[in-house]
Amino acid sequence: MHAFVLENYKGALVQAEVAEPELGEREVLIEIAAAGVNQLDEKIRAGEFKAILPYKMPLVLGHDVAGTVIGLGSGVRGFTVGDQIFARPRDHRIGAFAQRIAVNEMDIAKTPVSIDLVQAASLPLVALTAWQALVERGNLQPGQRVLIHAGAGGVGTIAIQLAKHLGAYVATTASATNAEFLQDLGADEVIDYKTEDFQVSISGYDLVLDSLGGETLAKSLGVLRPGGKVIGISGPPTPAFAKEAGLNPVMGLAVRALSRSVLKKAKKLGVGYEFLFMKPSGQQLRGIAELVDSGVLTPVVGQVFGFAQTAEALESMEAGGRRGKTVITMQQK
Repeated sequence: MHAFVLENYKGALVQAEVAEPELGEREVLIEIAAAGVNQLDEKIRAGEFKAILPYKMPLVLGHDVAGTVIGLGSGVRGFTVGDQIFARPRDHRIGAFAQRIAVNEMDIAKTPVSIDLVQAASLPLVALTAWQALVERGNLQPGQRVLIHAGAGGVGTIAIQLAKHLGAYVATTASATNAEFLQDLGADEVIDYKTEDFQVSISGYDLVLDSLGGETLAKSLGVLRPGGKVIGISGPPTPAFAKEAGLNPVMGLAVRALSRSVLKKAKKLGVGYEFLFMKPSGQQLRGIAELVDSGVLTPVVGQVFGFAQTAEALESMEAGGRRGKTVITMQQK
């Protein structure tokens, strides 16, 4: 089958013929209609996650998939041939930049009936990230205040809608050109990162969802109330993450060194910092599908590429500047 392959870290994607997926007992074979493109794909390509998420080359990237079930492992009970599904395949079973993929049935859900497959492909990774950050880790409650960085991005556009649904007061950082768009999604306050310092503009927040890291993460600790928390999805990873992920002792020491400064500052301020590396969940995707069909969540697709332009789609991650998600469709553009 046709796929786009990464042959070496930091290399470009190249189109190639690869073997058909091997279907496990609990796996579903999917004819891919569309695949979402994520910063995670670019970070893996660039080798940034090589230490905590090593892959053997050649590698087919792609962490978001939507399509049609065309085959079932012998142990699959929850799906039938012909079902339209969406999923974030688990690590080491990724590969959505291809014509077909085998995905564990625990990672899959039927697509929302109110949207098409391109929109469905935009959702899994970012919607699961938003859910796990705001609900599981953040325990966001009605009336609490949350800051969501990079509100116009893939995670941000979904997180704003989810936080508003949960009853929170939502502030976000973005360019002024996106202010009205983000207010329509549910943001109560849009801070222009080009002209305003969010650390000056707001304070006393319960939760921050940080997708930028670096200086933004350090400053985010300062806008929290005592006992508040930053959930970081860009890093640095923490010793708690290293333990949960089962990293070897050498990597554990490296992670401890990477996070020492931010954890020290958080402790000094009486706040918390947690690193989130989202996990696939078909069960959570079923809940997300219900939120989409009830009108709570609306996918935001900023750009669509044809399958032949997959390499260009991934390259566009570095440029940024688009709203929502970039999606690859198997239909030619």
